[in-house]
Amino acid sequence: MSQQITVTEHLLLHQKQVPMATGRFTRLFNELILSAKIIHREVSKAGLVDVLGFTGDINVQGEEVKKLDEFANRVLIHRLSRCGALCAMASEENADIIEIPDGLPTGDYFVIFDPLDGSSNIDANVSIGTIFSIYRRKSPSESRLLASDYLQKGADQVAAGYILYGSSCMMVFTTGDGVNGFTLDPSVGEFLLSHPNIRIPEQGSIYSVNEGYYHYWDKPTLDVLAHFKAASMTRKKPYSLRYIGSLVSDFHRNLVYGGIFLYPSDNRDPNKPGGKLRLMCEAAPMAFIVEQAGGLAIDGTRRILDIVPEHLHQRVPLFVGSKLDVEKVQEIYAATKQA
Repeated sequence: MSQQITVTEHLLLHQKQVPMATGRFTRLFNELILSAKIIHREVSKAGLVDVLGFTGDINVQGEEVKKLDEFANRVLIHRLSRCGALCAMASEENADIIEIPDGLPTGDYFVIFDPLDGSSNIDANVSIGTIFSIYRRKSPSESRLLASDYLQKGADQVAAGYILYGSSCMMVFTTGDGVNGFTLDPSVGEFLLSHPNIRIPEQGSIYSVNEGYYHYWDKPTLDVLAHFKAASMTRKKPYSLRYIGSLVSDFHRNLVYGGIFLYPSDNRDPNKPGGKLRLMCEAAPMAFIVEQAGGLAIDGTRRILDIVPEHLHQRVPLFVGSKLDVEKVQEIYAATKQA
């Protein structure tokens, strides 16, 4: 039965089909799995221990750091640095590349992660998650790490996924051969295959966007919104608005039911003209997952996976979800540009 297959067994079963999936790659995943279990344990008892609230620190994004954010970040850095598969790593919470401490074994993979996406929802008991993206370095192992080793376009990802800390704890990931979901069975302490070969519906019925920023959007974005709210479209009725405010949660729901998540650029903050979401630790991994499930992801005009990052914390607009819905966004943006 598929329910009896663990993440590690699944990786080993499919290792021959996954380029560069080695024993070190499996160890890297095992450390991600262990990190997920530790973080889930703390998330599930967050209201009972002193892990809620702010630390008083400001992260590289200029946002206040929540205690659970800090905890998740520490766990991931500590565990992943010991897997022996990494040449370096990066986190949404850290300004620079995180090097592997001296004395620990290294490898040829690079991982970047958002330790706790949606953390502003922690105190409200809303689902949050961890997003991760894995690349393989391009320069020789014995040489100095280059910017080109980690500033790679999303299409070069070896694997990407997320862990959702919700009513159940789920790990959803791809290694470039489809998308599979594993649910943590607390009775045995293992992530078991629960959602094999996930496929997103070609067209959805849900749009997810923060309409509070309506007055900060440009005309193409307003035209996109009008399309999904219109009753005269192909479906003969408007899409339903569902917005949690946690990328992992909104993305996961739309992946299962079909729909589109939108985080367009806006003119609220002149320092962030390119949107809010981070290309490398949010947009690119979600784009890789959705394309492997039959969907699409763009920044309005360009395919997200084709964008080569200029720096570690680059931001981009994001439109991700069902294929026909994202294509409609692209069509509207293109028509507005030509007008």
